[in-house]
Amino acid sequence: MTVDALGAARRLAPRLAARAAGHDRDGSFPADDFADLREAGLFGLMVPRELGGLGATFAEYAAVATELARGNGATALVFNMHASVTGALGAVTEELAEALGVPEEALAARDRLLRAAADGAWYAVAMSERGAGGRLSQLSTVYEPVDGGWHIKGSKTFCSGAGHPDGYLVAARSATDQSVVSQFLVPAGAGITVEPTWDSLGMRATSSHDLHLDVTVPADRLLGGVEGLALVVAQLMPHWLVASYAAVYVGVARAAIDAAAEHLNARNLAGLPAVRARLGRADAATAAAELAVTEAARRVDENPGDAETNRWVWRAKLLAGTTAADVAASMLEAAGTSATRRGHPLERLYRDARCGSLHPATSDVCADWLGIAALGGDPDRDGTAPRW
Repeated sequence: MTVDALGAARRLAPRLAARAAGHDRDGSFPADDFADLREAGLFGLMVPRELGGLGATFAEYAAVATELARGNGATALVFNMHASVTGALGAVTEELAEALGVPEEALAARDRLLRAAADGAWYAVAMSERGAGGRLSQLSTVYEPVDGGWHIKGSKTFCSGAGHPDGYLVAARSATDQSVVSQFLVPAGAGITVEPTWDSLGMRATSSHDLHLDVTVPADRLLGGVEGLALVVAQLMPHWLVASYAAVYVGVARAAIDAAAEHLNARNLAGLPAVRARLGRADAATAAAELAVTEAARRVDENPGDAETNRWVWRAKLLAGTTAADVAASMLEAAGTSATRRGHPLERLYRDARCGSLHPATSDVCADWLGIAALGGDPDRDGTAPRW
């Protein structure tokens, strides 16, 4: 699996890179990139083999995401959302399902969603909201039971890929008990309205528009078949909410080094010691961040949910976000003023890289989490604001 999926990502990366500037300029969604991902079978990357997928580990996902981001960080970021949905669903073992009280019919519904992904369906994430960000406990979108299913009403923001996927993972609070937060896989179509709001500094091609929901879904679209699992899963699987972004931004940092090297060689500037030193430091910093991501991913695969595993997950997100921004800024300085012109790869990568520290959990939140852990506290519960 590793060779095939990673090889496919490496083959696709130059194709993604060739389209990246146009989509960034226009703020348009890279539909051709996703057609390529579907054709390569990568929508089934995290789907277990017995359900028709590639059965990738988290470490294998991280390697694929890094390579895709070397082509186009925006494409890799949207793909990350799909991988997060399918990866989290696929990671629910029989033992975990029993511990969470997941009924058999919910597991059967989960399997249908995963088989669809292996066949080419892809899913977006509709979690964040204006004023709440990614904090699940602060959501205003609500749901309530109706005959044959659930009615969901509310608005989401930063929904990457909005208007393009086959379904959305929607987080919502119970209308009768706001401490209960659940997740639903809502099919695209009637009851969902996309409001074009995404005109951003970086990652402009993610189409992370607002999403308005006033929709009724069948009963089996409640993920896990049990209300209130969203916050539990966030703490059991923080790697899909935190560290999965990290692999993307390691790829963006590496792409900035690649673009700087090409620019400097083309202009005969590689003989300047200061320029070489900048590339050397950038290479070392990116390699260190990648090692942190690799170590976090290894621990996730071997001991998911363990306290030390989770520390590595938060370290990886912090290091990848800050490293990408620092590296891209340094590479832009090394290349000089000509690289700041709109359309230059380094100008786009500088803006894309700056977004790494802003994705949930932000770098400040990651650092605070790690600081509380270092002080011997409980970083998931201690603090002035809820993590989720």
